Amino acid sequence: MMRQLYSLLMWLLQPALRRKLARRALQEPGYLDAVEERFGCYSEATATTEGKTVWLHAVSLGETRAAASLVAELRKRLPGMRLLLTHGTATGRAEGAKLLRPGDCQTWQPWDTPAAVARFLAHFRPCLGILMETEIWPNLAVGCARAGVPLVLANARLSEKSWRQARRLAWLARPAYASLTAVWAQTQDDARRLASMGARVQGVFGNLKFDATPDAAQLAEGRAWHARLARPVVMFASSREGEEEALLRLLAAEPAALTAHWLIVPRHPQRFDAVVALVQAQGLALSRRSLWQDGPPAGDASGCIWLGDSLGEMALYYGLADVALLGGSFGPLGGQNLIEAAACACPVLMGPHTFNFTEAAELAQTAGAALRVTDLAQGLESALALVQDRPRLQAARHAADVFAGAHRGATGRTVEAIAQLLGSGVS
Repeated sequence: MMRQLYSLLMWLLQPALRRKLARRALQEPGYLDAVEERFGCYSEATATTEGKTVWLHAVSLGETRAAASLVAELRKRLPGMRLLLTHGTATGRAEGAKLLRPGDCQTWQPWDTPAAVARFLAHFRPCLGILMETEIWPNLAVGCARAGVPLVLANARLSEKSWRQARRLAWLARPAYASLTAVWAQTQDDARRLASMGARVQGVFGNLKFDATPDAAQLAEGRAWHARLARPVVMFASSREGEEEALLRLLAAEPAALTAHWLIVPRHPQRFDAVVALVQAQGLALSRRSLWQDGPPAGDASGCIWLGDSLGEMALYYGLADVALLGGSFGPLGGQNLIEAAACACPVLMGPHTFNFTEAAELAQTAGAALRVTDLAQGLESALALVQDRPRLQAARHAADVFAGAHRGATGRTVEAIAQLLGSGVS
């Protein structure tokens, strides 16, 4: 009965979703692409014909990047596989397009109504569904179970905060988790929380993000740019709303901090122009990556903020930076992915809020690849101290590189489990 009420609510919210997509498209036009796919309406050209269709859902940019190594290994293990990629955000869809090969298909995640889910499953007929990290939708999970489509949660995580929320909605969350065929958790704590919600946790495989390989050309280019600079570079990586303004206020109040170059790379591209306005409001000069020809302007004056207003270039930015402040960790947002920074040998200064990556943050801190600070003011102070201490900085960079390499292997374990599942007759 309760799920029926949920389904009614999701059906009633469809006009609101359309309005939301139209608003988002004002800054990210990709949200207007193939809107009807979100409601289970597809071109006949995308229908499944022959071969096994393996469906992988990566809602946004981070999940899609984490899925890249998994997709590559699945192609080796299942050479006749047809990949179906679904996403919820425009950035995820743009990144996912890079993973496609002839015969593959990409579409939006179906809105979680029984009708849209049923049309999605009937049209694509996947032999297996792989959800990345946290994306559990009640009707989608139950619909797959009824259609006989095994649905797994890979690289699974459930933070303490999300666990408390799930417990409050246990009447809806428990049946969804229980309907999954298998769950492969990132950490033991994730496994414990997921199991308490009724999930069939069948392994703790680690984090797929450790297996992602930074773009070597980008990393080399960023380092080449850095070599031409006379001053160190501090990066604010994947910054979130409110964090940039707080940092800019600190920089405007402490001119000595501008002895280093400051590079801000917002997490969400629709906020690039908003960050420009914040920089200008503090009376600081600005240089945008989108206007660079061959790196930052030569002889860039002290006090100029660099804005990383491009997509898909995080390896370049980490190559350019000496150290990074971790976005999302200075407000109660859970932090962003610090593993990508470590893979580029860029040490991280993280704030108090890293609940989305609790174990990775703790391991990085223990390894010397990351340093915990109490707030942005201390982060700024610690960053400047680190870049001015070259031996300490080099030790932190080496520790980050070693840390990233020591935790690889989740991809192989996940692919092996998927192969066993497909070979067990569930398909």
